[in-house]
Amino acid sequence: MKKANPILTALSAATFGFFIGISFPLQMAPQLPCYVFPWNGGGGGGDAANSTLRATGMLSRFWVVGNNNNNNTAAATEGKATTAPAVVHPNATSPAIIKPTGAERLPPNIVVSESDLHMRRLWGDPRQDTPVRKYLLTMTVGLSEKANVNATVHKFSDEFDVMLFHYDGRTTEWDDEFAWSKDAIHVSARKQAKWWYAKRFLHPSVVAPYDYVFLWDEDLAVDFFDATEYVRIVREHGLEISQPGLDITRGKKTYDITTRRSNNTSEVHKNTTGGPGNCPDVHRRPCSGFVEVMAPVFSRKAWACAWYMVQNDLIHGWGLDLNFWRCVDDPEEQMGVVDAQYIAHRGLPTLGRQGNPETGGGGNVRARAWQEFSEFKTRIRDADRAAETERRREAAAALLVATPPTPSPPRSK
Repeated sequence: MKKANPILTALSAATFGFFIGISFPLQMAPQLPCYVFPWNGGGGGGDAANSTLRATGMLSRFWVVGNNNNNNTAAATEGKATTAPAVVHPNATSPAIIKPTGAERLPPNIVVSESDLHMRRLWGDPRQDTPVRKYLLTMTVGLSEKANVNATVHKFSDEFDVMLFHYDGRTTEWDDEFAWSKDAIHVSARKQAKWWYAKRFLHPSVVAPYDYVFLWDEDLAVDFFDATEYVRIVREHGLEISQPGLDITRGKKTYDITTRRSNNTSEVHKNTTGGPGNCPDVHRRPCSGFVEVMAPVFSRKAWACAWYMVQNDLIHGWGLDLNFWRCVDDPEEQMGVVDAQYIAHRGLPTLGRQGNPETGGGGNVRARAWQEFSEFKTRIRDADRAAETERRREAAAALLVATPPTPSPPRSK
């Protein structure tokens, strides 16, 4: 009997296996979703999560698991807070189609993760609605300041959506007197502060279409201000967080850096020394990288960070301005005061008047603001310490992995 050629035998077996495979396809492994962690490649947020991601390197941004639902259930059972990362659908035609948390059950092409505050018609083709405006002006107002608010709104062009937060509960009266009010968004919640509204109604995903968001008080005199020119200046100078200069001849001023430089040859200034506000060092807040909470203007990217820093329960927002620098890459270059477009802060205690007279009125309102300021400083300090501890732990762990153990000397016989 002639011996079979081993090469022909192997080829025959491979061919047979190929035909079996295409005739009876088997799924050898389950379709595993790919989770993409949020990533900030060196952005100015400074949060602990981003620090962790930066330390773990490129490969750790992608993680494949077998059953996400089981993992979430286990974490919840243990009492641990779990935030599911965004999911890239296995059948997505483009890697850019990312489903945010909560949308995992939906087909990726139907997911709309962002919104806006632009009002729409109830009729007609949605594609023929007026386009979303480029900028957003928000103000926290009471009807007693309607004349000043009206003057302010008229300094902003049709490129701005307008949103008013009403702390006195009076909204319909504005429509009776001002035509622009009918196109504005009105939010009413009695006796609340600006940052209370901002936390609840200005989520980054809602204001994402706007290039700049203005979060202004109601008591600002705008005789020498033009919003369109202001936007041009901050864009030209690369300011991510800014404010108009304060008129040196009138109004209330707390910090020297926010005072307008009338003899400045530039349109903006970014630092100062001396004057009110205790500024001995140009490289420290509030001597540079500083914008006050009174009339800040945020780029889309900066607000996406600042919103997360606004505390849910600390509604006065005192201390936020001393920490806005965390939300830009280079505070001394990307934060500034616009001298060419300036305002006057009238400093009216309109919010303080919302306190209950029987319990001390405005005095107690201001007392709580100071208490919140102290609490916020404590929270920031503790968060920084925790982040530094975690950074050191990760650095030590990385060093341990990178340094192989020293081999023991051979034993003598």
